[in-house]
Amino acid sequence: MSDAATFSVALAHEAATAYLMADLALLTGPGDVITLSGDLGAGKTAAARAMIRYLADDEALEVPSPTFTLAQDYELPSFPVLHADLYRIGEASELEELGLSPLPEGSLALIEWPGRAGNTLPPDRIDIAFNHRPALGSNARAAEITGYGKAAAVVERLQALRQFLAEAGFLDARRKRMPGDASTRSYARLMQGDGAFILMNSPKKPDGPAIYDGKSYSAAVHLAEDVKAFVAIDNGLRGRGFSAPEIHHGDLESGFLITEDFGSDPVIEGDPPLPILERYEAATDMLAALHREAMPETLPLVAPAEYRIPVFDIEAWLVEIGLMVEWYLPDRGAPLDEQLRTEFVAMWRDLLEKPAAAPKTWVIRDFHSPNLIWLGDRAGISRVGVIDFQDAVLGPAAYDVVSLLQDARIDVPELTELTLFSRYVRARREADSNFDAADFAATYAIMSAQRNTRLLGTFARLNRRDGKPQYLKHQPRIWTYLNRSLAHPALALLRDWYAANVPAPLP
Repeated sequence: MSDAATFSVALAHEAATAYLMADLALLTGPGDVITLSGDLGAGKTAAARAMIRYLADDEALEVPSPTFTLAQDYELPSFPVLHADLYRIGEASELEELGLSPLPEGSLALIEWPGRAGNTLPPDRIDIAFNHRPALGSNARAAEITGYGKAAAVVERLQALRQFLAEAGFLDARRKRMPGDASTRSYARLMQGDGAFILMNSPKKPDGPAIYDGKSYSAAVHLAEDVKAFVAIDNGLRGRGFSAPEIHHGDLESGFLITEDFGSDPVIEGDPPLPILERYEAATDMLAALHREAMPETLPLVAPAEYRIPVFDIEAWLVEIGLMVEWYLPDRGAPLDEQLRTEFVAMWRDLLEKPAAAPKTWVIRDFHSPNLIWLGDRAGISRVGVIDFQDAVLGPAAYDVVSLLQDARIDVPELTELTLFSRYVRARREADSNFDAADFAATYAIMSAQRNTRLLGTFARLNRRDGKPQYLKHQPRIWTYLNRSLAHPALALLRDWYAANVPAPLP
């Protein structure tokens, strides 16, 4: 890849500039630097204002030009944004006095008149040069977008995204920001006419370096590293009558999709949020219906290609729970020595033999409230819309029941958990008189302990590695769920070991 990548776009009106900046916002984040060049009145401030309002999800947000204040900080829901105007800077040395050299870490920087900064700007940056185009209209502009250094890849992806939207007929659709998740994916809602659609940006990317026997973390635990898994599982679910979003347009190589918009009617309510029982009952019934079917191990993709669903095996489970050892325990001042690490792995390897031997079905993996949308105009289990399933694996049915009934992001009261667990067991027994409830309960407890052990480490890693401290607030809840599962007799040895070696999270 070259050190720079450039492409140009014509912007017929101010809305077109806003769409361009929204598309760029989909691909950038904290630490990125975007410079805005051009003559007076060329549209630099309008572009910065459009991006800030998009990230704030507030079209009326006041975003004045920082010509006189020189810099303005915005604490937005997604991440902080710095908007600076260097027009009145006399010398580049003044930037240090203003706190703009170096630029603050953890913020997205939008900088007008970057030429005044001399060579103090970071080498990895995106520059957008605006020019008037009066022949196309009084408000028309042209923008030349250049990515330097590592940002060249972002500009190349922006060009590919714009081409995808144009070919799909959505280049002039209004964009609305959607919150992201803990992955590298990002989303936007596209409004066109009376319809709304979801744009998914899912770049090919492994999660972490190749440190697990030569594999990245995502490869070791079978997380999807491109969009093909989403497409295959989506079509598989829809083909069996489950509510997954219809895919209208897709570029499987680039990782862009435009899908059906299920809306935002949740399965939880209140402050703090709690399950809406009717909706959790439907979700429980959906899992029972999914788990009583014989599910294929491969799914068609684009003929003649097929997608083989990976097996959720002991080695993957051990890598997952290793996150607690790598991230959570050091954060709590309780790192394990070599002997304790060996004991930890040996205990878990023995415990995991049981779920590994259980009948295998599709495990959605994150079947919980953020990924479930209530579709009230549908009937039965079709009212449960599922939007996140690209990491699906073949494994024990109990795992997804744990995901739902021990929701990592909201409190599920223990009585609700037990009531819905019983509902699930009844549904499975009605379909199969040989269904062993006691055996399933033991597998459920083991999978609960495995999942919640992993989540303690995952949320610690999201904080320390990825700069997402908001996930730490979920750790006390995870600890509560973990202790529920450790009370099962099958986990007696593990319960004693955790009591001796794993401290509780901070409140």
